Amino acid sequence: MEAASPEGPGASQPLVLGAAEAFVSLLRRMKDKLFTWNILKTIALGQMLSLCICGTAITSQYLAERYKVNTPMLQSFINYCLLFLIYTVMLAFRSGSDNLLYILKRKWWKYILLGLADVEANYLIVRAYQYTTLTSVQLLDCFGIPVLMALSWFILYARYRVIHFIAVAVCLLGVGTMVGADILAEREDNSGSNVLIGDILVLAGASLYGISNVCEEYIVKKLSREEFLGMVGLFGTIISGSQLLIVEYKDIANIHWDWKIALLFVAFALCMFCLYSFMPLVIKATSATSVNLAILTADLYSLFFGLFLFSYKFSGLYILSFSIIMVGFIMYCSTPTRTAEPAESSVPPVTFIGIDNLGLKIEENFQETHSAVL
Repeated sequence: MEAASPEGPGASQPLVLGAAEAFVSLLRRMKDKLFTWNILKTIALGQMLSLCICGTAITSQYLAERYKVNTPMLQSFINYCLLFLIYTVMLAFRSGSDNLLYILKRKWWKYILLGLADVEANYLIVRAYQYTTLTSVQLLDCFGIPVLMALSWFILYARYRVIHFIAVAVCLLGVGTMVGADILAEREDNSGSNVLIGDILVLAGASLYGISNVCEEYIVKKLSREEFLGMVGLFGTIISGSQLLIVEYKDIANIHWDWKIALLFVAFALCMFCLYSFMPLVIKATSATSVNLAILTADLYSLFFGLFLFSYKFSGLYILSFSIIMVGFIMYCSTPTRTAEPAESSVPPVTFIGIDNLGLKIEENFQETHSAVL
């Protein structure tokens, strides 16, 4: 009899098994890379911030649609007052370089500029809705992310990798999908009275948000969370209170107060206070850029609640948009950025691992040490 050929069907089985084992190994490495405890914790914290923003959006919409109350500066003023009563007073009772008077003597003008940027960023975005469309606001508001990344590059010396730019592009694709869903669901009910002015206001507000977030990241990582919140509370109260008397005194006088309106104001203030209190904690653990990517889902949460509260039309694109944004956010958090220290002399700058995505870097270093020991 003729001997069987070694290249029969059985010879391909080891190749198939090897490919399957390689694929399983790849999936395990991806799982270990993308679904670590620190990344899951970052996702949870980011979505908590998104829910806080969602709460402010829903209460504001209730006030505007059900009770015809449009007072964004008054609502912000209440939040700044809460920050002042908690964190500014806390600084007043501290001693040494953390004392309120010591900080004011050395850095008062810097915090005035920071408070002005924070107050006006909130005001310009809300005011833009009166001139331009919802689609323009949602799209142009994302302009703050590249502004934030550019400022982080030059001010915080953050150094990004290719995966970070791809992740940001994926997140922006998710925002585009959300806007498309809004158009298909016919939520675009405002053609805008002056689109150009509205778009300029959105771009200016987004840029101020980027400036404020970069300053926040620097302060909470280099100084303290309490100093940032205390100074923003102090100067935010003064600036928003002064602007309130100029631009909204007639609107406030026309409010017909009852317990429902008061409750909505309280709910808005609590959501905003929680947002301001928790955001520095998340930024300190990750970065301002990753936080801004995480809160892109806030509009989607508002849409989901609006299905029940405001009779919005549902679209499967909302689910797709949420999924795309979360994929981009996980991609961004999966790889830590690097920080380039500025040269203080003629010695060339040294590049080393920074403090963006700190938990992920600690975990990676631990795994490398463990592998070296083995």
